Amino acid sequence: MSVKITAVAKALPEFSRTTDEILPYVSGWLGDQDDRFRRKVLKIFEGAGVSQRYSIMDAPEVFRQTSFEDKNRLFVKAAIDLGKESLEKALEKAQWKPEELDMLITVSCTGIMIPSLDAYLINELGLRQDVLRLPVTEMGCAAGVSGTIYAYNFLKANPNKKAAVIAVESPTATFQHSDYSMANMVSAAIFGDGAACVLLSSAAEANGPEILGEGMYHFYNATHLMGFDLTNQGLQMILDPEVPNMIGSHFGDIIHPFLEQHGSSIEAVEHLIFHPGGRKIVQTVDELFGSLGKSIADTRAVLDLYGNMSSATVLYVLERFMEKDNPAGTQGLMLSFGPGFSAQRVLLQW
Repeated sequence: MSVKITAVAKALPEFSRTTDEILPYVSGWLGDQDDRFRRKVLKIFEGAGVSQRYSIMDAPEVFRQTSFEDKNRLFVKAAIDLGKESLEKALEKAQWKPEELDMLITVSCTGIMIPSLDAYLINELGLRQDVLRLPVTEMGCAAGVSGTIYAYNFLKANPNKKAAVIAVESPTATFQHSDYSMANMVSAAIFGDGAACVLLSSAAEANGPEILGEGMYHFYNATHLMGFDLTNQGLQMILDPEVPNMIGSHFGDIIHPFLEQHGSSIEAVEHLIFHPGGRKIVQTVDELFGSLGKSIADTRAVLDLYGNMSSATVLYVLERFMEKDNPAGTQGLMLSFGPGFSAQRVLLQW
């Protein structure tokens, strides 16, 4: 059963700031801290590889002490608005009607919603009453690829069906005002907010790159590397500095057996659709792929223009490749890493 990616569309929050515009707010937030520490944090922001980012709230509100309840309320409203916008844009690109969708997958990890986002979208867009729902949480940055994998497996088993995967994230809603750890500093420096939707189809007439295979790779004894702690102040970032080294040590096992399993090789892959986890992770993967003669320039561009939007970010990279004139037979590899620790992979062919 052939499954193809038909369309990808993004949606951005209303507020946007350059890093230069954010630095005074960071400095003000660090006002009571040691000067040396303040300079170090500002350098982290300046060197994060992010020149601009979007947010569901403007900078003064991000750096103001507020409750978990208040920020999560903002997250819920923004998730519904951005989720709806990204789905509507993708449907317009594919020239599909909302009622044509057979499965709706929503992914997010930066806020809490019960009912989940998909329930609201069914009402907002008038989806069918028998549409299948799958809300995916707690997969972190990997979930954009995870959701694509789940949609693929549903469609592979069901001919002439259509699915939507919607990723909505607001890492700024998780910013911890009283946390001066390096994990909070680094995450604040690299993250931004955004949403994206990818449409997939197993219909015979579907257009777009075909999914040749998918796979997950789980690291043993690595649950401490990445995630959130749920505190009274909200979701507190866990980000171990060993993540880039861990990725590097497993890189060959993540890439080569997977491609070989699906009749391909790194030499055959022209497009690297890699999730930009942050400057050091991007640098590590860039060096690893660079040694194989490959480039992740589009990943760097997305990080620069939007920051790391957790699960949605890889779909921004995918959209860039969907908009290119790729020759038939061209292959692309989607790759992201997330809590667990795990790597998620999808092999595409135009």
